[in-house]
Amino acid sequence: MKRQNIADLQPREQVDEVYRVADKQVRANRQGNDYLLLQLTDRTGNISGLKWNAGQSLYETFQKGDFLRIVGNAQLHNGTMQILVQDLEVVPPDSVDPADFSKTHPEQIDAWMNELHSILAHVQQEDLRAILDDYLQDTDLLERLRRAPAGIKTHHAFEGGLLRHVLDLLRVAQAIAPLYPQLDQEMLLVGVFLHDLGKLDELSYDGDMTYTDSGQLIGHLVQGAADLQVRALRLGQQRGRPLDAQVLWRLQHMILSHHGQLEHGSPKVPMTIEAIALAYIDDLDAKLNAATDIIAADRNSDSNWTAFVPILGRKLFKPSLSKSPPPT
Repeated sequence: MKRQNIADLQPREQVDEVYRVADKQVRANRQGNDYLLLQLTDRTGNISGLKWNAGQSLYETFQKGDFLRIVGNAQLHNGTMQILVQDLEVVPPDSVDPADFSKTHPEQIDAWMNELHSILAHVQQEDLRAILDDYLQDTDLLERLRRAPAGIKTHHAFEGGLLRHVLDLLRVAQAIAPLYPQLDQEMLLVGVFLHDLGKLDELSYDGDMTYTDSGQLIGHLVQGAADLQVRALRLGQQRGRPLDAQVLWRLQHMILSHHGQLEHGSPKVPMTIEAIALAYIDDLDAKLNAATDIIAADRNSDSNWTAFVPILGRKLFKPSLSKSPPPT
């Protein structure tokens, strides 16, 4: 029997399929009655599931990251598909095909990792090279990088998403660096590689995708800068001399300032040209990835526009639909 992938669900379709729980909440409707709100995923996308007249007792029968057999009906609500859940049951992990729940194939991740190594091989400056090698020879870090998402919901929220995000930024950095000869290209490449590695500790991604306690309390910018400090001190002891202090704090500044603005969570605004470049290409990649995912997931075929997207503060024009005559 053909799998009912999330991306293929149609309005009023009867659903009987296994999905993974990304999030779960007990909420109350206007009458004060509890209902269960689920965020369900498979390799093709995400969808909300609503189970009316369900409360804490049902909520506690499964965990985020579990696989659930969902029985219900798909419906379109404000341009977004959702499932009205009639019944659900936990399914053992060994009874599902992992390929149904991963957006990336291992061979694809291998190719991304090989390209990342190839780009970073261009870095020759001694201290930058020493720092890079310390990270790239850390087998535990590289294994986590292969699995980690770049975000929980907003962008690259899939296995290997952080690796793909870093690789895309390295590609952009390589493309723009020749246009701005004042940029220290090797510093920019290393800063791009390091900027989000704190997410390996900020996010939990072995079951459900969520934030760790340390991630909530500290955040990946500070976690990444602190890890670099520890590694630099160890490298200095191993080599018998410290790393160039300016190299270290310029890289830490790139990590701490890459969100670009204080109100976006950066404790410092970018104050070197490499940090400025990183902040803008990071924002570009995150926003374009989020926007294309939102457009791809929009099911409202009667309009050239998506529903209003609160996280972006706007609707989005759907270029593929704009090629067709506007709806009458």
